Amino acid sequence: MASKGNKAIFEGIPQLKDAFVVIIKTAWNKHIVDPLEDGAARVLNKAGIAYKTYDVPGAVEIPFAVRQYFLSGQKTPDAFITLGAVIKGGTPHFEYVCKSVTEGITNLNLTLPVPVIFGVLTLDDEKQGKERIGGIHGHKGEESALTALKMIRFYRELAKVKSTEKGKKKRT
Repeated sequence: MASKGNKAIFEGIPQLKDAFVVIIKTAWNKHIVDPLEDGAARVLNKAGIAYKTYDVPGAVEIPFAVRQYFLSGQKTPDAFITLGAVIKGGTPHFEYVCKSVTEGITNLNLTLPVPVIFGVLTLDDEKQGKERIGGIHGHKGEESALTALKMIRFYRELAKVKSTEKGKKKRT
């Protein structure tokens, strides 16, 4: 998703029926994360996709929240979008947080049957955050939502192929 000013973000939005997305976002660095959510919501609304947003305290809590939502028995989403902003400070804490959330989301992508989109910004400073919420580096919230829609379409296309293959085997 590291594009430089993706101007064509609204082109090619997949048309999906009855899709549902859950957004898990951090309360930390709200001045960056809330605009990320606004961008994701813009794309989801334009595509007619239902979604629900949950806040967690920080980035490290995102993987836990995704997993617990999935296990909760609530409506299963077609995708999760994770949004956050981790800003480098003067201690190694930044590296630990980034590693933890990255590994957690990767693990979820390998274990859950729905995609978990990585929309967590790892930033050297706040200026980089502003550049990624509508600045010279595009809008990473919008890009995260578009990625979710494309992954939902991908998964549904695979399911169709699998269903077709099953039908062929039964006839022979």
